[in-house]
Amino acid sequence: MRKKPDFFNLSVWNILSPEQSMLDQARIKMLYYGLFLAFVALCTVCINIFIQHQRLSGTIATGLLVAVVVLFKYLTYKPEWKIISHILLTMALLVNLLDVFVFVQNVEIISIQVIILSVLFSFYMLGQRWGLIYSLANLIPVLGFMVYSFSNSYIVQLKPEDIEESTKIITITANFIMIIYIHSHFYNAFVKNIRELRATSEEQSRLNSALEISIDRAEKSSHAKSEFLSTMSHEIRTPLNAVIGMSNLLQMNDPRADQIDNLDILKFSANNLLSIVNDVLDFNKIESGKVEFEKIRFNLVELMNSICGGQIIKAEEKGLKFYLDVDSRLRSKVIFGDPTRITQIIFNLVSNAIKFTADGSVWVRVKQLGDRHNTLTINFTVKDTGIGIEESNMGAIFEPFTQESITTTRQYGGTGLGLAIVKRLLELQNIQMHVTSKVGVGSEFSFHMEFPVSTEKVAVEEVSEEPAQPGQVSSIPTSTDSLQVLIAEDNPVNVMLMKKLFSKWNILPTFAENGEHAVELVMYGNFNIILMDLQMPVMNGFDAAIEIRKMADPKKAHIPIIALTASAMFDIKEKVFESGMNDYVSKPFKPDELKEKIYTLVEAV
Repeated sequence: MRKKPDFFNLSVWNILSPEQSMLDQARIKMLYYGLFLAFVALCTVCINIFIQHQRLSGTIATGLLVAVVVLFKYLTYKPEWKIISHILLTMALLVNLLDVFVFVQNVEIISIQVIILSVLFSFYMLGQRWGLIYSLANLIPVLGFMVYSFSNSYIVQLKPEDIEESTKIITITANFIMIIYIHSHFYNAFVKNIRELRATSEEQSRLNSALEISIDRAEKSSHAKSEFLSTMSHEIRTPLNAVIGMSNLLQMNDPRADQIDNLDILKFSANNLLSIVNDVLDFNKIESGKVEFEKIRFNLVELMNSICGGQIIKAEEKGLKFYLDVDSRLRSKVIFGDPTRITQIIFNLVSNAIKFTADGSVWVRVKQLGDRHNTLTINFTVKDTGIGIEESNMGAIFEPFTQESITTTRQYGGTGLGLAIVKRLLELQNIQMHVTSKVGVGSEFSFHMEFPVSTEKVAVEEVSEEPAQPGQVSSIPTSTDSLQVLIAEDNPVNVMLMKKLFSKWNILPTFAENGEHAVELVMYGNFNIILMDLQMPVMNGFDAAIEIRKMADPKKAHIPIIALTASAMFDIKEKVFESGMNDYVSKPFKPDELKEKIYTLVEAV
């Protein structure tokens, strides 16, 4: 920004600044040079008048000269062009009316020139509204005088003063110079403005074209990133499926105590790697705007028990006390919301609390704050006695791939995505997270969430107060001898894993190495259910499912199909159901979860 001019400034360039528009700069320049021309003209007129000994005209001309000098100095000190324009127009109006009605008592060419100057000056300097006001203020009285004097004798006590021809010539010449200057100056300003606008428009068009190209590249890059993450997820999840699956199988074989420890470490490390992959994919999905929140019925007490069941075991393994306190008023209430996203939020907060707490306790509290108009307001709080957070680092902990410090990352590990995912999920629902923390004492994360309430009531005795234990499966049939399962899978490691797993369940599965072979086996065989991998050579799982649904035999066309895949595409579930499949299990899968889904679908047929 240009430095403010001092009182002794006389240069126009010191009162112009980049913040001013081109039109405003043109107005300031016109005032500057116009006042200078007026000063020269008035000096000439004053000298000529005093030579002619016309006192009244001399007094008026001298007053105008002093006013012009004062306004010129004011402009070069404070370029308040609007105020100066109003003063000049008011002076011109008063002087012109006094000349017509008092001093000259006639409408001469000088008065007409002054009116023309006022009209031009007011419109150019102050815009249409003030231009009309000053134009009418000058024209109406003069026209009224002309109409009145046409049919009546206009007489006032003051004798009109005759102006010498030399004075008239000087004044008329000066007025014409001012009129020409105003037109010329603003014509050049307008032409320059139009040229710059055209150049700006062309530059804007060029920038828009470049922006469109950049947006297209960004969209392609985003799509490529999503495809890359999906591919990498599939490539990582596939061997992870084998690692975790084999760990589960080895644990089923009654291993020795030393083997149990090794298997636990192996499974823990594999699950940690899977958690990192899932965090990256979840964050990418949220950032891509692919998150949609469901509105389904669920019981919050049951959900919290389910979420915290596995976390209690983790806390106890670290020697921590874990407290889950859910408001008893919520036991009999069914609410509408997205249990999957609530699980994701609470799970990340509790996992962080356990991770960063070496001694002490972790509390999870769910409290009903209000119940009105069929809407519940519920407060969720996760508190720990962990390492705490520095006040200066409060903002950083919610940034993606960021933890409080490098030391924290090295000591505790993790991607730094947990809290970023929590924050984004809450922000998408217009919910604010509140954090209080003290270093060495602990941290508390809390937020309020509103839920519509169902009129359905749940019997209190049906809701367990104890957290659900991980791995529990309800009412799974134990008789598996007669089950015929077709598995479409091209990965030999996964084939071996499935053979070993199904042998534990006394099931002899049939394998197809691609979708086309699976369709043929279904056509000529009898199966109770199909486990369909999605990415296979020759024919993928989607196309195979579509072909099976087209079969003439109703029994074969309606056979249950479960999609088994390591893919992490955002719309994978939609594609699964659109192709006619019944359910979806992501690799690496939990054996009990797969077993439950198999028998649920078989029994439903």
